[in-house]
Amino acid sequence: LHPPAGSCTMSAAEDAEWLRWVTKQFGSIAGEDKEISLEEFKTALQVKESFFAERFFALFDSDGSGTISLEELLKALSLLVHGNETDKLRFLFQVYDVDGKMMKNRLICIFLKKIVAPGRIGVPALPRAGSGSIDPDELRVVLRWCLRESAIALPEERLGDLTLALFEAADKDRSGSITFEELREELEAFPEVMENLTISTASWLKPPPPAERSRRPRSLTRAYWHNHRSKLAFLGGYAGLNLLLFALAALRHAGLGGWVAVARGCGQCLNFNCAFLAVPMLRRCLTWLRATPVAKVLPLDQHVVFHQLVGYVVLALAAVHTGAHVANFSRLARQDGRHALAEYLLSARPGVGGLGGTASQTGLALQGLLAAMLAFSSPCVRRSGHFEVSPAAAPCDLANPSGAQSCSWFAVPGCLFALEKVVGLAWRRAGGLRIVEVNLLPSKVTHLVIERPQFFHYKPGDYVYLNIPAIATYEWHPFTISSAPEQQETLWLHIRSLGQWTNKLYEYFQQPESPSPQSKPLSRSLREKRCRCWAQVGAEGAPLSADAECYIDGPYGTPTRRIFTSEHAVLIGAGIGITPFASILQSIMYRYRRRKQSCPSCHYSWCEDLRDEEMALRKVDFIWINRDQKHFEWFISLLTKLEMEQAEQEPGGRFLEMHMYMTSALGKSDMKAIGLQMALDLLAAKEQRDSITGLRTRTQPGRPDWSKVFGKVAEEKRGKVQVFFCGSPALAKVIRAHCEHFGFRFFEENF
Repeated sequence: LHPPAGSCTMSAAEDAEWLRWVTKQFGSIAGEDKEISLEEFKTALQVKESFFAERFFALFDSDGSGTISLEELLKALSLLVHGNETDKLRFLFQVYDVDGKMMKNRLICIFLKKIVAPGRIGVPALPRAGSGSIDPDELRVVLRWCLRESAIALPEERLGDLTLALFEAADKDRSGSITFEELREELEAFPEVMENLTISTASWLKPPPPAERSRRPRSLTRAYWHNHRSKLAFLGGYAGLNLLLFALAALRHAGLGGWVAVARGCGQCLNFNCAFLAVPMLRRCLTWLRATPVAKVLPLDQHVVFHQLVGYVVLALAAVHTGAHVANFSRLARQDGRHALAEYLLSARPGVGGLGGTASQTGLALQGLLAAMLAFSSPCVRRSGHFEVSPAAAPCDLANPSGAQSCSWFAVPGCLFALEKVVGLAWRRAGGLRIVEVNLLPSKVTHLVIERPQFFHYKPGDYVYLNIPAIATYEWHPFTISSAPEQQETLWLHIRSLGQWTNKLYEYFQQPESPSPQSKPLSRSLREKRCRCWAQVGAEGAPLSADAECYIDGPYGTPTRRIFTSEHAVLIGAGIGITPFASILQSIMYRYRRRKQSCPSCHYSWCEDLRDEEMALRKVDFIWINRDQKHFEWFISLLTKLEMEQAEQEPGGRFLEMHMYMTSALGKSDMKAIGLQMALDLLAAKEQRDSITGLRTRTQPGRPDWSKVFGKVAEEKRGKVQVFFCGSPALAKVIRAHCEHFGFRFFEENF
């Protein structure tokens, strides 16, 4: 249950609207009998078997009839919405206060009904009220269901530790049970929890959001213009140049008629845009530019977006250019009377333009090729694994029926494009690199350890293109380097299995045998290593020695290169989006370690001010958001090491702060998780480590409250704040909006 505007601040109008909504929803669920059964209640909550759904149902069913009437539902909801702290707390206590023996018998019956004799064994209902106190067995059962609701898997021993931690804290008089007054006393330390107590799964009871008032579009705010000034300036210059080229060409041919002027204007713009199309994808040139002052002026981070934009502009210009010529030929055909429109379009005519008067035919052919390129570059084709057909049509962009006039436009971009390809081919043919180790993580992440070439220099956060001939001979895929540049011997790549090629990669290293002659040494190595090490799988998986060959092309720069020139950097990774920050965090600690000073007399250690030409950072906040528990395994060992180094070098731990969020876990204000979250807090404080990840940093349930997160960052006043994000585009929009509100610079890495 989520009240519309807080438990104590609902106006009379809001209250009436909410009651109408609940009544309407009740009618759609209850049907003709005007009563909600347990199964209908579970369906509304979108669960099959849930301790909490059944417990809420039992408490809502005040007369014990086995169904919930509208009157009973409104009475219970009114208590939770309008009730005071004591009312809410008593309801919570009753949820937890179940008869232990009855609960055990119920669990046994559920098992027998599902596994042994489906449909022939009845399941006893949960009692509405318990004994008036909560004993350790009851608490253990409830916490087990709390873990299940939050998708957290812990060993039975850890469940016992959680139960003991919470029970010892709440059982103030050491009587062996928790009373209502003892639970109230324990929860007094969490006033914000009781104020916002909810039942999150009752989404069907949540009223529709109120209509937002019309407000100024985000694109018109001062913060938006400040954060996008380089992109907006570039777009303005790009649009202005196209308009200028169009106007000059159109005016020059105005005497030939309006349609010819439009066609010539679009043709001149096509010359420019077709030549410019490849420029945003000159990755080596862009990587070099990132190290120059030009990077502060040009929007290099959006180079892929601009490449796509220019492609759509080319399609639009080509369509208008062709349409204008067709209209002009139609006019000529009507005036001439001797030649049909088809002859103008399909027959070579001297004086029309192009080689031998074939301008019309080559123009139509180019239109077909552009349409083919659009189809081949569509997401559905690329996801199918046939994306390599698109580059085959790319050279057709340079085919222009206007002849030699367009060649000058392609001189500089063409030379740069050819140079990049030559350098890339030289890198690729310089020899393969050995994959020295492979870690296959249960979350389907492949960790490759590759020997580092002798003269391979890169910056933290850079990426490379990877080719493994044993997987696909001609496919090259970009992946961020997850190791620090200071690591001289090897390169690390963490590759999540999301597409066709990445799944093949994971499966390839799983295979004990492979029909390919190339992979026989690898197969033998994997088989032997698996026999010795499979039982030792930990947070990073079992290391498997490898003898496979790969090729890399790069490195290429990303927006994260700006991190070391920031004063206060906020790094936000969602899921595998942590990869660039893994390299950056390691590099930060390498540099931090180099700055460490020690007194030769007393051996007291300290770190000098980090503001120098290499790193201007005063503070780093690292935020990692994961969907579930298993996805934290990717870099837990690295983060543990960073925490240990931070504790040794700076006991206060203020330079690097970590924040972990698990979105599948229910929040502290949810009735189904409040006990679990309290227990996790108590155990973390006792053991100085988190039960979910093993880190010192406590994993927070749910999604971050970005207003609070950025508000805290702003309050610290550690210098100009820059936010770096790598994750889903949907989350990027949310974070970007908050950054504009707080006046932070926002940089996004697309992957």
